[in-house]
Amino acid sequence: MKLKLHWKIFIGMALGALLAFVSPAAAMKVAPLGDIFMRLLKMVIVPLIFTSITAGVAGIGDSRNLGRLGGKTFLYYIVTSALAIMVGLALVNIIQPGVGLVVAQEQMINPDDLEQPGSVVDILMRIIPINPVRAAASGDILGVIFFAIFFGFAITRLPTAKAKPVLSFFQSAFEAMMQVTHAVISLAPIGVFGLISRAVVSMGGELFQAVGLYMITIAAGLTIHFLVILPVLFFLLTRRNPLDHYRAMAAVMAMAFSTSSSSATLPLTLDAVEKKAGVSNKISSFVLPMGSTVNMDGTALYECAGVIFIAQALGIDLTFGQQLVVVITALLASIGAAGVPSAGLVMIFIVLEAVGITTPAAYALVGVMLAVDRPLDMFRTVVNVTSDSIGAVVIAHSEGEQLNYPRMGSDS
Repeated sequence: MKLKLHWKIFIGMALGALLAFVSPAAAMKVAPLGDIFMRLLKMVIVPLIFTSITAGVAGIGDSRNLGRLGGKTFLYYIVTSALAIMVGLALVNIIQPGVGLVVAQEQMINPDDLEQPGSVVDILMRIIPINPVRAAASGDILGVIFFAIFFGFAITRLPTAKAKPVLSFFQSAFEAMMQVTHAVISLAPIGVFGLISRAVVSMGGELFQAVGLYMITIAAGLTIHFLVILPVLFFLLTRRNPLDHYRAMAAVMAMAFSTSSSSATLPLTLDAVEKKAGVSNKISSFVLPMGSTVNMDGTALYECAGVIFIAQALGIDLTFGQQLVVVITALLASIGAAGVPSAGLVMIFIVLEAVGITTPAAYALVGVMLAVDRPLDMFRTVVNVTSDSIGAVVIAHSEGEQLNYPRMGSDS
């Protein structure tokens, strides 16, 4: 019981996988433990995001500081997502995983069975909620974030005497939500045990062999972004050792891997970034909740490479211009992807429509991708969450905050 949380989570994952191999029937019986844990995590997401962003934005004080902080945050999101897409684009064109793939008829799917995300314009429109209460009730995180930012900004415009009690209320509400969150997080090893048990039983192996090269391509791209691009950015922008940050985020990565959800991992990410990295609540409560929905490096990489993989399998030679459309649309679609398991797979329809690949054969390939998506989804969630945490540290450093990591070399 004295082990650190990430070791407990890894032990839960290992025991869940072992149980699934030894007794699939028993593994499915303990799977509801994972469902209960996920429900508890989802329970805290909306109130945690609303109170943290409202308190964070209102606590910034000067609206000019808010504009500067927001500009830095979105610039970081766009740069890292664009770099991830470029890595995926390069690898899928070099490896060409779709060339020669034969798709079985039984893998055909009906796209109407999946929740369609709509167009890119629809994604931008749904950022503004018609009814903030309904957005919160339905789990529309983008709508909640937009309203919380707007509401927090309104508090900064109030006279000090009126703003102070409102700010105090939301700061206290956020602290209370963090207490609830800590209680839920303590159950993570048990929840992960149930989640992994079900995942290992349900995955199977036949389809993994059929699209093995596709999986290798995506995994290689995610690995490059995770182990090369993000650490280099971290070092260049903070002059700190990225290994220190990765060690500090070990429990966050384990949670992201097991839940496949940036949003579900958010409570632990907030806690780790503040306590272990030394980022202030003012920065973390603004950057991280937004990042869990907007900053999806792994998802952006996956959507770009996935569409080109489908085009290769169908014998469609995309021109440079068409691939550029894929890149831009994948970036926008990743912004609109919810921080929930396999959201990127649903959003891939936007990118397919952007280049006119809407045939039944293309939907069949999406079905194959869906069948083997679970391990890739787990990995790309780790990439997404790691990028979020690095973004918070980078922005905190740019704001002159003192980090808990020792400095390397010179800041000049």
